[in-house]
Parts: sequence; C-alpha cells; structure tokens
Amino acid sequence: MLTTIVNISYLMGATAFVIGLRQMSSPDTAQKGNFLATIGMGIAIAATILIPLSGASNNYLWIFGAMTLGGIIGYVSAKKIQMTAMPQMVSVFNGLGGACAVVLAFTELIHFSEGRITVTNGQLITLLVTLLIGAIAFTGSMLAYGKLQGLVNDQKVTLPKHNVINIILLVVLLAASFYVFTTQEEPSLLLILMVLVLALVYGLSFVAPIGGADMPVVISLLNAFTGLSAAAAGLIYNNKIMLVGGILVGSAGIILTVLMCKAMNRSLANVLIGGFGENNHTAKTGEDDQVAKEITYTDLAIQLFYSESVIIVPGYGLAVAQAQKVVKRMDNLLSANGVDVKYAIHPVAGRMPGHMNVLLAEADVPYPKLLDMEDANEAMPNTDMVVVIGANDVVNPAAYDDPSSPVYGMPVINVWEAKNVVIMKRSMSPGYAGIQNQLFFHHKAKMLFGDAKATLEQLNDEIKTIS
Repeated sequence: MLTTIVNISYLMGATAFVIGLRQMSSPDTAQKGNFLATIGMGIAIAATILIPLSGASNNYLWIFGAMTLGGIIGYVSAKKIQMTAMPQMVSVFNGLGGACAVVLAFTELIHFSEGRITVTNGQLITLLVTLLIGAIAFTGSMLAYGKLQGLVNDQKVTLPKHNVINIILLVVLLAASFYVFTTQEEPSLLLILMVLVLALVYGLSFVAPIGGADMPVVISLLNAFTGLSAAAAGLIYNNKIMLVGGILVGSAGIILTVLMCKAMNRSLANVLIGGFGENNHTAKTGEDDQVAKEITYTDLAIQLFYSESVIIVPGYGLAVAQAQKVVKRMDNLLSANGVDVKYAIHPVAGRMPGHMNVLLAEADVPYPKLLDMEDANEAMPNTDMVVVIGANDVVNPAAYDDPSSPVYGMPVINVWEAKNVVIMKRSMSPGYAGIQNQLFFHHKAKMLFGDAKATLEQLNDEIKTIS
C-alpha cells in the first residue's frame, strides 16, 4: 500500500515537472509553471520521506531540521537577491546540486571500499559518473560565481596552453576512474579521494579560461551537468523522481547549450575542453584620432518620438542599473504616439541564459515585442532608430570584419544597418570581452553617456515635454 502511494506521488510530481517546464517556456505562463514545478517537488519530497530505510533508523529530526534550514536560507536568498545577481545565484544553485550528488556517490563508494556493501559493475560505473560530473559541476559553478561576482580575475586563473592542460587533466581523470572500475578488490579510500580531487580540480580548470559573452553558455552547460549528476544519483538509489527530475534538467541544459553554441558560432567540443575565452590574438583597436559623437537628451527624444520604428537592444548594463521598468515606460510613451517599439534579444546577452528575457518579463514587456537575433537583423535596414542600452560585445562589428578579435565569427545584432543608432553607456570602456567596440565610432552612431536608469528617466521627461 505504501509503495503504491509513493509511486502515485512520484507520478504526480513528475507530471507537475513536465507541465511546469512546458509553461516556463512562455513569459505569460512562466510564473504559473514555476509554482506548479514547486508543488511537484514538494510532493516528491513528501513521498520520499515516507519510504522506510531498510537496516537504518529514520532520523526525522535530522531530515526536517536540514529541510527547515535549507528552506529558510533559500527563501531569504530569493527575497533579497537583486536581478543583477541572478546569474551568480543560478551558479550557486548549480554548484550545490553537484555537491549533493558528490556527497551521495562518495558515501556509497566509501561503504564499498570498506566492504559494507557490494556493487555490480553497472552500479560502480554509475557511482563514478555521479562523483565525476557532480564534482565538476560544483567547482566549475563556484568559479563561475567568483567570476560573475568580480572576485576572480580571468587573467589570473588562465594558464598558457590551457586547452592542452584541460585535455591532460581529463585523460588522467578518466584513467584513474577506469583503474578504480577495473580493480579486482574494493578500491582504497586514498584512490577514491584521488579521483574526487582530480574531478574537483578539472572543474576549476574547465571554467578557468571561459569569459566574455561565453559565460551564459558555461552556466547552461554546468546546469546540465548538475541535472545529469542528479539523474545518476537517482539510479544509485533507485529513486524514480530523482531520475526524472535529473533527466529533465540535464536534457534541457544540453539542448540550451547546443542552441547557444550555435548562436555563438562555437563548437560543443570546444566547450567540453574548456576552450572558450582563450584567444592568443590581440584585437585591433580604434585609431587614435577616432572620436565618438554624442547626442543630447532633447535631440534623442525628438528622434525617438517622431520615428516610425524603434528597436531597443538591452544588455548587461540594463540589468546593472535595474532600468527595465524605466525602459518599459519609454516604450509606453513612444507606443502612445504610434511608434512601433520592439526589443532585439541576443541569446547570450547578459550573464546567464535568458537574462534579458527575465528582465523584460519582470517589467511586463509583452512577449510579441521581443525579437530573436535573426528577426532583429532582418528588421534593421527598415528601422528608423536603434537604442543600445548597456550592450557591447553582442553589437560589435568586429565579429564580421576583424579576424584578430576574440568575438570574430560570433553572430551579433547588426545595429549599424539601421538608419540611426544611439548607444547608452557609462563610459567608453570595453565590454566583458575586454575589447574596444568600433560601433562607437560608426558614422551612424551617437553616444549618450550615463547610468542607464538615470539616463532613461531624463529621456522620458524629455519625451513627455514633446508629447
């Protein structure tokens, strides 16, 4: 009877996961989908607690104590987190998920080494896979957090020929794991620890050379690793809901990673050896006599107000300034005058997958107003005005015409094909990739310097005076 109740509960939880994930694909139903997935997780946890542990006491005090503590930490963190720090929070969650898988696999491997349990070859492979993927996800996510938070400098953690180092580390790690698998007797604790340490080090080395616009891709990949490690842990404990949840997260992360690699013109093989961000060339910089033209608030307000079509290109600067609701107010002012306002979304704009979509959804920007990169580029020649807010590398023409640039070959939004371009930035400083943007000196482009939120608020005031 109890087994039937647990299985039905797992089925309900898995169904909630699938439906919730489907609803999260649209901003209109994302909140409902997130709530439904949360309910599914609650059902899964409750059902799992009902399962008695054979040969062990059910320490409900420890279980509920840990759940309460974790719930409080999660709730407080979610309430306090700023939208600008959301990528860091995602990285921490990825890392903790991987760490949980490591603890589970390591515990079972210790029991195996001590002769307390016996495992089949298939179970041993599953344990090793869980240990490896979980460890890589943990340290990789923690380093990604450090980079996003500004605690770690890319240059200080990247070594010469880092790709070669990563390949050597991976080969040694796989060889050590294979040795553990082929050992006729139970592996020693020292050998298991060696494999764990190698996996943790590889996780750090894997993420170390990654930087610039590639960060959203590695976050997506690490998320996939966490899901796969959870699925493997589900196999270890024969837990169906953990297996289903892990497969959903892992497959979604892998699909998203492949799509983002395609959008970035990168290969998945390059990701797997940690090849992003490493570039031995020096991008061409602007000529000394190049001068960026500036525009006044009044002139920009007039041009926007009397345009027929405007495309806004949001970037990380919009997130930093928390200006998404202010830009929506500008959208409302222009739309009231008959201006067709759209938003061009680059797949890796910001610091995590879907960063700009989340920001604009928070500001209640209608989903039909969002254009993907291909549609935006098609619309550019017929667009009167493009306003770039806090984006840099994803609108850099060097992706087309400078083979020495780190962003060369990366698909970008061709804002320079529009009739007029205005770039809102704090200063002329380069973007995350560390290179100057020749768009700033383009004959169609003008600069408007200042904090994005303050700049947009003043611009809105100017538009109101015209209307």
